[in-house]
Amino acid sequence: MTASAVPHRPYVVLSCATSIDGYIDDATDERLLLSNDADLDRVDEVRAGCDAILVGAGTVRRDDPRLLVRCDRRRADRVARGLPESPIRVTVTGCGDLDPAARFFTVGDTERIVYSAGAAVEKTRHRLGERATVVDAGDPVDLTRVLTDLADRGVRRLLVEGGAVVHGQFLTAGLADELHLVVAPFFVGDRRAPRFVGDGHFPWHSARRAQVVEARQIGDVVLTRYALSQRCEIA
Repeated sequence: MTASAVPHRPYVVLSCATSIDGYIDDATDERLLLSNDADLDRVDEVRAGCDAILVGAGTVRRDDPRLLVRCDRRRADRVARGLPESPIRVTVTGCGDLDPAARFFTVGDTERIVYSAGAAVEKTRHRLGERATVVDAGDPVDLTRVLTDLADRGVRRLLVEGGAVVHGQFLTAGLADELHLVVAPFFVGDRRAPRFVGDGHFPWHSARRAQVVEARQIGDVVLTRYALSQRCEIA
């Protein structure tokens, strides 16, 4: 299903940083820093302009992200507009193996939503208690159903920050409006490391190229912004 074929869903922005050879991490236990301070500030600005931020359960387990707006001025601006300091935090899980002590659930007072495969809903609710709203998203998890539910909750703009499986699912389903891809100036060179996306049938290929709407250097990294749907905001 293409983005334009889903009439009721948020505007979806995918955000990812990779090495020159397309890896989003290395094979060690330490998190690989691909971005720089200036680009992290850009991502913070993008976060501040969104209603919700989504990551996969694997990213919650592996990276323990907070997914909060960091800049005091941006948080204050959101509050002045009648919004919470940071966007709603969203994750999707097929098995419900989420730690209720993770920062996703414990840091900040923004709303948290977990979209669970139907078979794991009760397990997920039991594990998380009141720390998140757990929603049955089908079995397996249906991203179209997730996006429709988010739209019903007032989410107009969604930022998807990974990981690789989630990015791949949004892309192959044609459910993204734009992609922000940052490339760091080094190689990982280890096939054991995770790549940006894996195998799949993508709507964009050699005969149907995605449109580049922006390319710019940010310190020592390069941001390329791709339009992935007719809804993409070119400016």
